[in-house]
Amino acid sequence: MIKILNGSPGFGSVLSEQEVKNFLTNNKYNIHLGTVDEKGHPNIHPTWYYFEALNHKFYVETSKHSKKVSNVRKNEGMYFCVDDPQPPYKGVRGKGTARIHENIDHNIPIAEKIMTRYLNWLNRSLIYLLKQERQAWHNHEATLSQ
Repeated sequence: MIKILNGSPGFGSVLSEQEVKNFLTNNKYNIHLGTVDEKGHPNIHPTWYYFEALNHKFYVETSKHSKKVSNVRKNEGMYFCVDDPQPPYKGVRGKGTARIHENIDHNIPIAEKIMTRYLNWLNRSLIYLLKQERQAWHNHEATLSQ
């Protein structure tokens, strides 16, 4: 079961667990990962992901030498956000603990899912985020104003 909170009280409604799973698995939005660098500065990393609905885990592929990997090696805490930038606004955000997998036998099947989802391409490393807490929202009445 996913712990679902209203990410924007007073603005929209809470998504159900099934709506969260559908949103994360049926769209090609980027996940925005928040990490902390060696100087304690926040870093945001928009990237592709695969969400494993059964275990509530996010997987992200990246270079072994990327800033994401460097930051996670020093601090496993991570925030994330996946959102639809078009009205009616909808999204899922939260925080968790990240782990780095470098075992090719583990990484290939997951990286294939990511690459197939976005490009049908494979040749990278992998980070995964253990879900700890997330917030979801959906604003049925959002409009663009000038």
